[in-house]
Amino acid sequence: MQRIVLALSAAALVGATAALPAQQRVTVDLRAAAAAPTQKLATTELDVGIGFGGTVAFRLQQHLHLYAGWDWMHFQADDSFAGSDMDFEETGYTFGLRFEHPFRGESGGLAYRLEGGGTFKHIEIEDDEGEAIADSEHGLGYEAGAALLLPLGSTWRFTPGLRYRSLDRDFRIGSATTDASLRYVALELGVSRRF
Repeated sequence: MQRIVLALSAAALVGATAALPAQQRVTVDLRAAAAAPTQKLATTELDVGIGFGGTVAFRLQQHLHLYAGWDWMHFQADDSFAGSDMDFEETGYTFGLRFEHPFRGESGGLAYRLEGGGTFKHIEIEDDEGEAIADSEHGLGYEAGAALLLPLGSTWRFTPGLRYRSLDRDFRIGSATTDASLRYVALELGVSRRF
């Protein structure tokens, strides 16, 4: 998967030879999210999580962008493989390609966004006092997302969307190692500003 993401990113950069106007070449997004896990994390049933994040995108071609960002997602569990009343925090970086296109072919109106890329994240387990008891270390995962782009003027947009993420990591607690896969669907509400 990581080779595919890197190959797509490189191809987009090489293919971005068309001259673009300097205006509105960069987009900054800020968003909040609620996330529903699609499976257990190892043997742990996670509650619905909350989080926030942001990305910066650089327009390569008329509808194609390269994006990178950072985000944080927080999940809780009453009982887990690490003990009772634990918090699971996923933090790290995102990167990939973004396709944006208006619904009626006119710029500045209602549009949609599709994203696909990789993540470089880790999961930290904290006890009920906020002390970190385990860290999975950073590793590669993947994500895919879609959003509506609702104009709020010439440069601002409201961006409700859905995103799927997947991350496989190992936890070492004492002498035991636990393989875990964090997979979730996030409902995101955000704003986007073009520069």
